[in-house]
Amino acid sequence: MNALLPLLAGLGTGLALIVAIGVQNTYLLRLAVTASVRVVAASVVVCAVSDAVLILAGVLGVGVVVERFPVAVVVIRFVGAAFLLAYGALAAKRALRPSGDAMRVEQAADDDGVPAPAAAPAGQTRTSIPAPNATAPSTSATSASATGPTAEPAGRTGVAPPSRGGVTTRPAAPTMRAAVLTMLVFTWANPHVYLDTLVFLGSVANQQGVDDRWWWTIGAVAASCLWFGALGFGGRLLRPLFARPPTWRVFDGLVAVVMLSFGVALAVGA
Repeated sequence: MNALLPLLAGLGTGLALIVAIGVQNTYLLRLAVTASVRVVAASVVVCAVSDAVLILAGVLGVGVVVERFPVAVVVIRFVGAAFLLAYGALAAKRALRPSGDAMRVEQAADDDGVPAPAAAPAGQTRTSIPAPNATAPSTSATSASATGPTAEPAGRTGVAPPSRGGVTTRPAAPTMRAAVLTMLVFTWANPHVYLDTLVFLGSVANQQGVDDRWWWTIGAVAASCLWFGALGFGGRLLRPLFARPPTWRVFDGLVAVVMLSFGVALAVGA
């Protein structure tokens, strides 16, 4: 019972800090509805492990070192601001000129078994690969018919069947490398994460006493694991909604506002 109280206190404090609209959360939500389950799982692990490392470092007193070297925080602040402004500009461009993310949602659903959204609009059907014909004519007959007046229009002979569902015409989903590297930048190039974890959470944990501080730390780390896991894997339930292009335009518009706001705030030192 004595351990439960500091554990719940750490859990509540951690959730209060992390459950917010931020650059890390918005990017993870984007991956949840566009990337495969392997990419989402890797991104969730990056977020949770990064938070755990930073919280533990704060409990061990690394936050004092950060406060004594403000130049390092300033460098991180400008690097993070530049990255956020660039990403915000790209999000604004996607909002003004949609890039086909709605189709990417369906492709990712086909890849990892998640139920795909509704079928294609009227007038657009998937091209199926014709089954082999046991009574197909000979090579010479086929050649003659192809050159004759009854030859079928190009694209209907089935000689070069298209890929399943026209996947080759869709934008590529985020790769494992690109998603992990981007998430690492969003996490470690944000100076606010150092203030929240190393300084604030570390100082609060050390106020719990010698024994209770570790139970409090476990609660704070559990909060990160629960939140990022719920956002990454629970966000996949929103795929039917994000199969609609207007949803992506609204989402990218909000992402642009968040990214640009955070980038400007970091640049001016807010």
